[in-house]
Amino acid sequence: MTRRRALVGAGLALAVATPALGQAYQCTPPARIAPLPPVRPDGPVRRAPIAGYTLAVSWSPEFCRGDRDPASLQCSGRAGRFGFVLHGLWPEAANGPPPQWCALLPRPQPETIRSGLCATPVPGLIEHEWAKHGSCMAQSPEAYWGISRQLWARFRWPDADALSRRTSLTVGDLRDAILLANPAANPVIPRAAIGVVLGRNGWLRELRICHNRAYRPEPCDRRRFGPPDGAPLKIWRGL
Repeated sequence: MTRRRALVGAGLALAVATPALGQAYQCTPPARIAPLPPVRPDGPVRRAPIAGYTLAVSWSPEFCRGDRDPASLQCSGRAGRFGFVLHGLWPEAANGPPPQWCALLPRPQPETIRSGLCATPVPGLIEHEWAKHGSCMAQSPEAYWGISRQLWARFRWPDADALSRRTSLTVGDLRDAILLANPAANPVIPRAAIGVVLGRNGWLRELRICHNRAYRPEPCDRRRFGPPDGAPLKIWRGL
């Protein structure tokens, strides 16, 4: 077993807080998952030593804005209403672009997908994240999503709906709120570990929580940190 795969196995034993669903309101996953088409790579195979990880967390109302697809678990309301959701866990390289599409490995079992839908309410995304990112750091979908969801469960997410009602809201206000929601986090979350991604016109799209190889939060590089604290911020409610 390579060092990076051994790290994933060791990470599965991390102590975590009571499992959190982020802001998954009244989540009820479907009894069964329809078969998914195979994932098609959206880029080249790229292998590189892993230097750290990014926990990607999406603000669901922004993603769902204008989406009225009745088949969408995330946006239709059929499975519940969602706030912050787990996008995935991405391995990062020390220099250059991150590894991706590293191996053709087994597809996730339906129960693996179903069990994660209250954190990641998009069945196809669960398979895509495993194929694109997880294949570079784990030997199975279950191992990849096991560590991803354990890292996710460490965090408590602030009331972004309440934040959205503030006047003159800034990116720094959001980072403050995340730190206030996790006052006793173990390990401690450095402020500089909270990356923020904004869409057009300053709307919140994602958070990027940066981690080192031991799965401990660490300061992000400039690329992942995003806008400075003083940048104006808007949050689409939609809940």
